[in-house]
Amino acid sequence: MMTTAKAFVFVAMILVSMISDVVPDAPRGVVLEYTSDGQMKFPEHYREWVYLTSGFDMSYNPGGASDHHMFDNVFVNPEAYKAFVETGTWPDKTVMVLEVREAQGKGSINQRGNFQSGVMGVEVHVRDAARFAGKWGFFGFDDGKKTSEVIPQTASCYACHTAHAAVDTTFVQFYPTLLPIAKGKRTLSEAYLKEAEAKGTE
Repeated sequence: MMTTAKAFVFVAMILVSMISDVVPDAPRGVVLEYTSDGQMKFPEHYREWVYLTSGFDMSYNPGGASDHHMFDNVFVNPEAYKAFVETGTWPDKTVMVLEVREAQGKGSINQRGNFQSGVMGVEVHVRDAARFAGKWGFFGFDDGKKTSEVIPQTASCYACHTAHAAVDTTFVQFYPTLLPIAKGKRTLSEAYLKEAEAKGTE
């Protein structure tokens, strides 16, 4: 015959089992993975991470306009996001994903404006101080690639991020939920502050 204590344990086990069936899995933590020849493996579950912002037709080049519209969406691994909220800067092993999607105007009941469509490309910005001379590395995962070599440090994207980024070579100035945190923690870069002052945006 079941004792009261055993009955309590049995009921508790049933309740835990029921809860596990209805509660969705937490977002998967990031584990930076590289191949034996130093290529980064594509972070498959980045869409389960923290969403930071979206841009529409953004470009850092002063040249002519593109022949198509596009959105870009930025995600960061949850561990890095939590650390940024607490400190105003990024910890090592931060992984930021820029997902570029086609902007579409015609579809279903839409009468004006644009909505997001297929993926046009994915770029990844990684903070891995032991691996990269400047602490950060860029990777491109176009055409559904599953691995990518790091973009050389001589590429213009590194110099641009160093010269204009609000926090630790990242464009926090475009992340509306994080910029106030960086201001409050006083972690904005000197380069960004001078640029913002010159443009009258601070």
